[in-house]
Amino acid sequence: MKRTIPELVRAIIAKYSMISRGDRVLIGLSGGPDSVCLLNVLASLKDELDIELTAAYIDHGLRPAETPAEIDFCFNLCKGRDIPFTARPIDVRLHAEAKRLNKQEAARQLRYAALEEIAADNSSNLIAIAHNADDQAETLLINLVRGSGPLGLSGIPPVRGRIIRPLIEIERKDIAAYLSDKNISFVTDSSNLTNDYLRNRIRHSLIPSLKNMNRDFVSSVLRTTTIFRDEERYFDILVTKTLMKLISRKSNCRIELFLAPMEHMDTAVLRRVLRRAISETRDLKGLSLDHIEELMQLIKSGKSGDRIYLPNALRAIKAYATLVLTAEAPARLGEYLVHEPGDIALREAGIVLQLSIVEPDEAEDVCDRKRIACLDAGKLKFPLLIRPRISGDCFYPGGFGKRKKLQDYFVDEKIPRDERDTVPLLVSGDDIACIVGHRIDERYKVDDNTEKVLLMEIRHLKF
Repeated sequence: MKRTIPELVRAIIAKYSMISRGDRVLIGLSGGPDSVCLLNVLASLKDELDIELTAAYIDHGLRPAETPAEIDFCFNLCKGRDIPFTARPIDVRLHAEAKRLNKQEAARQLRYAALEEIAADNSSNLIAIAHNADDQAETLLINLVRGSGPLGLSGIPPVRGRIIRPLIEIERKDIAAYLSDKNISFVTDSSNLTNDYLRNRIRHSLIPSLKNMNRDFVSSVLRTTTIFRDEERYFDILVTKTLMKLISRKSNCRIELFLAPMEHMDTAVLRRVLRRAISETRDLKGLSLDHIEELMQLIKSGKSGDRIYLPNALRAIKAYATLVLTAEAPARLGEYLVHEPGDIALREAGIVLQLSIVEPDEAEDVCDRKRIACLDAGKLKFPLLIRPRISGDCFYPGGFGKRKKLQDYFVDEKIPRDERDTVPLLVSGDDIACIVGHRIDERYKVDDNTEKVLLMEIRHLKF
């Protein structure tokens, strides 16, 4: 004998341990058939489950002509069942513009945030959402169309934090039959009737076609998402254990992972480990499979010092023995006046400059441009200034002779973007006399007329 909707809901709640006695449950109520069904069923099980119920309507501000009637309907529905009711507005358009999101994503973010706030206000420890089995099937297809991995194909979780979905294994047709049998009215959201959104196109066109091929298509999808969730749960445990062994150092916005184990790790595990590691420093939004593949390529074939730039201001840097994932703002060199030769510690660059005046013959064969630079001291104007780059900087690269923008030089020399603000520039008057550790200016090179040489040696700073 087919079970009733309340019996199915009771079984789903038990299966996923959604509710405990004494819980306070906030129901997301839109007035549509699914949320009305959820409210009625939970109201009928209230005493049996020993729970308290409240309900909230979130006004997205997108259908002003329909919203007042929907709020009145929800208010009266809750009043007839002695359930406290709240309506709260959100500004989806403003949020979408500010965060550069589509309206659906903006609405989803604000809706859940509003429900969390209302739950906190009325001391509800659970939030019940009316997603059903058809929503689950639609989500799997949406994620499949967008190229999602196994996590996306596991669909909507029955429980996530304080969010519970007691209708998640019940099909829309069965919900409609329940409401019809009980003569329970509901409202219809006009936005669900159009094909303006991908979900609606899948709902109205693709799923009916798939049901023609397999009338139990939604049930099949439920089994598939359950399998994916179980496998993701296993991988989640494996990734947690693996990541714990890989972490060399970690802060809120930086994580360092040992390279050696990752260089030989199975691809399926490594992908998940990298996603989890990134999530420790930044939101995963915007991170694609291509980014993960690029990161794996860096690990397995990149050179020390190579790096890639990921979404949300995240950088991945291959160091000698570690992979550094950091969202720290790049350092910027301060300004230092040099009145006379001596040692100058540039902490932001991690170096000490040792400046000395020597005879030309003492400088012969020691200058290598990278670690030791030699400049014509007679052409320099003290005090010298050591500073970072500023917009519009230009110089005359030694051996090149022509004027060049500093930005172009950095690009040509492949100096990483996040290191450019810590490259010291030795400035004489208004001229860049030397890009420390890289190139001197042609105008300040040592020649046959040089009488004194400024010898500038770089040593790494010991912290």
